[in-house]
Amino acid sequence: MKIKELLDRDQITFSCEIFPPKKELAFSGIHQVVDQIQALEPAFISVTYGAGGSTSKKTVEVASYIQDTHHIPALAHLTCCDSTREDIRERLAQLKERGIENILALRGDKPKDFVGGGPYTYAIDLIRDIKSQGDFCIGGACYPEGHVECEHKEQDIGFLKEKVEAGCDFLTTQMFFDNNVYYNFLYRVLAAGIQVPVIPGIMPVINAKQIKRSCELSGTVLPPRFKAIADKFSDDPLAMEQAGIAYATEQIIDLIANGVKYVHLYTMNRPQTAARIVENLSHILK
Repeated sequence: MKIKELLDRDQITFSCEIFPPKKELAFSGIHQVVDQIQALEPAFISVTYGAGGSTSKKTVEVASYIQDTHHIPALAHLTCCDSTREDIRERLAQLKERGIENILALRGDKPKDFVGGGPYTYAIDLIRDIKSQGDFCIGGACYPEGHVECEHKEQDIGFLKEKVEAGCDFLTTQMFFDNNVYYNFLYRVLAAGIQVPVIPGIMPVINAKQIKRSCELSGTVLPPRFKAIADKFSDDPLAMEQAGIAYATEQIIDLIANGVKYVHLYTMNRPQTAARIVENLSHILK
């Protein structure tokens, strides 16, 4: 089933993201992660691609396992900035062969030795290529606080509109920790004439030091309330995990209470963390 059809239903759509491990020795354990995540009854599971396509083959394998074993739609990530047209054509052919019809089209992080000049400068180039090569449901990324490489938010919204017009069926946000950031982003998106679903991406924070570093790289702002939690509990892993789960739970409750119909959980391959959040929301999600 195409994800755009799931998002069109009049009910809460809860989904999860996982990532394939880079090392072969750890790959055998990803099926167990998938099994535990699917037990939470997500509408779909997305599978990341890895920096520079480092886990590209495994992305297809894991997405196939999700669909063939658990009969849940898989959303396969696909990055492009250092790819050739032949690389993308081959990957799309693999996805078609496995019956995977949902793709999250991303430019991807530039490798350290990246010089540019290839066929895929931006994600929109990939979206157009995917659109021309099959009947895929295409998702795109969006940044409520603005893309770190884009100086002006208005310009960033303009680029986002171009991606949607090129063929994006839905959008998923980068993590954020202040729901007002998401609500304000929705107003700006709608004002620009962007009508596709914008799925909020929620990250439960277990490691405060790690998330601070990620936010520095991505431009995500940590609100004072969250900073206070991180400062208080960062040296106590169990307390930080409990606080992080509570914070993510409150974010999701607020989103749903304000009429948001979709929630995407960045699980970081931690099924137990995801399960505790879903347990907190058992009646709300249903």
